[in-house]
Amino acid sequence: MVVMTPRESWTDERLSEFEKRMDERFDSVDRRFDAVDERFKAVDERFKDVDRRFDEVNRRLDKVDRRFELLETKMEAGFAAMATRWDRLTGILIVGLIGLIGTQL
Repeated sequence: MVVMTPRESWTDERLSEFEKRMDERFDSVDRRFDAVDERFKAVDERFKDVDRRFDEVNRRLDKVDRRFELLETKMEAGFAAMATRWDRLTGILIVGLIGLIGTQL
């Protein structure tokens, strides 16, 4: 049988001291978790700002896309007009060339 010495026995005093030390330790842990929570809140706020900035970039890129689409439409219309003019010019040159050849014969 194991015999307990007075040092190994749990008295009310020792239990109270143990309880006090455990409370102090858990209070310390709680304070550290509170500090960690605050750091996460700060990081979360930074991410909200990053998200807001990305939303602004997306809005600007949407505007750029619309401008490019408008520019593309205008360029297609311009190229179509140039093709029509080129066809007319080619026809005029052919008629003129035929006229010159006709006068030489």
